[in-house]
Amino acid sequence: NGPSVLAKTGAYRLRTDGPVTVYQYNPIASTTTNDASLLLPVNTWTGNYLVASWPQWSGIPGFYAVTASQDNTKVTLSPSATGKAVQAGGGVAADGTGVVMLNTGDVIEVITQTNGNADLTGTVVTADKPVQVIGGHKCTNVPANVSACDHLEESMFPIETLAKEYVVVPPVQVPNDKLDKAQFVRIIASEANTTLVFNPDQPVAKNIANVGDFVQIPTSTAKFVVTADKKILVSQYMIGQSGGFGTSDPAMIQAVNPQQWRKSYLIHAPTSWTANYIDFIAKDGAAVTLDGNPVAGWVPIGATGYSVTHAKLNNGGDGNHTVAADMGVGIAVSGVQNAGSYWYPGGLDLDVIPQ
Repeated sequence: NGPSVLAKTGAYRLRTDGPVTVYQYNPIASTTTNDASLLLPVNTWTGNYLVASWPQWSGIPGFYAVTASQDNTKVTLSPSATGKAVQAGGGVAADGTGVVMLNTGDVIEVITQTNGNADLTGTVVTADKPVQVIGGHKCTNVPANVSACDHLEESMFPIETLAKEYVVVPPVQVPNDKLDKAQFVRIIASEANTTLVFNPDQPVAKNIANVGDFVQIPTSTAKFVVTADKKILVSQYMIGQSGGFGTSDPAMIQAVNPQQWRKSYLIHAPTSWTANYIDFIAKDGAAVTLDGNPVAGWVPIGATGYSVTHAKLNNGGDGNHTVAADMGVGIAVSGVQNAGSYWYPGGLDLDVIPQ
């Protein structure tokens, strides 16, 4: 619950003699307060990040955490308009500013105030050596008046890997997976005076004035492409179970831009959950397989040239699954139980995309 803190050697370090995919479940058990993150390998870290989080809710704070992989890493924190209400500590001031020195494995955890509209979303984290940034919330309703609260967390993608176009789709409901589950969507600007175009159009402002400001699409099952004239980060949040869109409470995911979609994935979906799904997004006509079987049921997203489909994963195995395609495909993995959920991007390339 706070205050902000510098956790010396607070991180675990995993090294292997071959390539691996790593997902973090917090906690590992399927529970009512859970989310999951795709962890990024150290060689893809940079020193430039935008934070996606969520407002403090009912006295429970939002957070972000910065981890260093090298000694003498200088981290500079620049709060957004909503990120200036922080519980001071660990070298972080109450207004969210700070310059903190981290050594290998150190973690600075920044915690919001527990009142008002404190929200770390849009905060800019810069460092002179590569770092990892995880954003989220201890436990929150989405939206504030829809129960019940659930944990949010996600590894932030470096700004260098962000793009100007994203395809945004909701997950499916459980148990009726022929219907979509509503979500909140936030589009966060990495530069001032960012102009947005939606296809199909969405009822939000089309200009974002400042770095770290965002527009928000509340409680929607809309599928759309958002295009910007500058790089943006897109964050999605499941609606709580009492919202009338099936089983599961809030979870958080970042959208992956099509330039970073891959042709193959190895993912894990724990079989302890009531149901696990993959959301697939691809250009019209893509051929995609899941565990060697063709993925069907594609639905066009308006006239955008993209299509979406969903597949329920088999809980009878060890939870590992493979995806292969003849062109880049975006995948999001989620699991639900009564009053609980997780949601994470199944993977992505992390190529540097020019401004």
